[in-house]
Amino acid sequence: MFRRRQKQSITRIFYAGDVHGSRVCWKKFVNAAAHYPADALVMGGDLTGKALVPIVREGDGSYRARVIGESRVAHTAEELDQMQQAISTNGMYALIVDQDEARSLQEDSDKRDRAFEKALLDELRLWIEFADERLAGSEARAYVIPGNDDPWSIDEVLESGTCVDACDETIRMLGPHEMVSFGYSNRTPWQTPRELDEDEIYSRLKRLTDQLEAPERAIFNIHVPPYESSLDTAFEIDQDLRYVTKGGRPHEIATGSPAVRQIIEEAQPLLSLHGHIHESKGVTKIGHTVAINPGSDYGSGHLDGCLIHLAADRVVNQYLVSG
Repeated sequence: MFRRRQKQSITRIFYAGDVHGSRVCWKKFVNAAAHYPADALVMGGDLTGKALVPIVREGDGSYRARVIGESRVAHTAEELDQMQQAISTNGMYALIVDQDEARSLQEDSDKRDRAFEKALLDELRLWIEFADERLAGSEARAYVIPGNDDPWSIDEVLESGTCVDACDETIRMLGPHEMVSFGYSNRTPWQTPRELDEDEIYSRLKRLTDQLEAPERAIFNIHVPPYESSLDTAFEIDQDLRYVTKGGRPHEIATGSPAVRQIIEEAQPLLSLHGHIHESKGVTKIGHTVAINPGSDYGSGHLDGCLIHLAADRVVNQYLVSG
């Protein structure tokens, strides 16, 4: 007698990371819940942009700005909108100022820092409002953590959302799967806000993984990838933040975290999701664990992500996507 196989329940996750202030990438991330569709959205850190771009209002009614090293002029409202969109798409924040304000920002670093942080937080509030609006009425939620580049001031904004779950250093349930989230990185040449030594990364992750009831079914959402995993390959940088070359070419090294790799090897979760190293897109296995870094191309306005289908005890399939 033949028995019909029981249909397994599938949890569908869309994962992306490292949007670095790109509004268009955030919108694509939120809209992925309906597009694919996905039961849960997971964002793996580095949410905020890195630069403030003043758009200077000239006396003749035109607007001028430097965007990615290029001088641009807008004469109409439509051209101004295009200029602002170009700035936002590249993960920066546009600020319209007159000539005196522009000069003051250039000369006063404290004022420039305050203006940058205000623009950053105002933009992030818009993102949270957009997510709350689009995900309202659905069962999908966006599970979001900061990354090493993100300032501490964003935490309160992330926690203000109703459909956005600020889940750093917590355990959440995604279907039958426990998810551990962790937004810090190991030490980098840039000395970013959220960096830790390897022993501290291990101890914090160990405190979380020791709470797991079923680590073999768990999901890790850890910003920094595991060391020597092929998901952490980047060009070596010296103390002056210049590329190290060997044989006339930039030298590639593993930049991930040994502590993260150790935790994965010990706990052997079902799935481990990472970002941080934009150029190291890929899927690999560490023991039984499927580990993924979808990479990042936020500067082009494309969102790199991964759609993962999980059964209770296995990764059914995963699709690296970009659009």
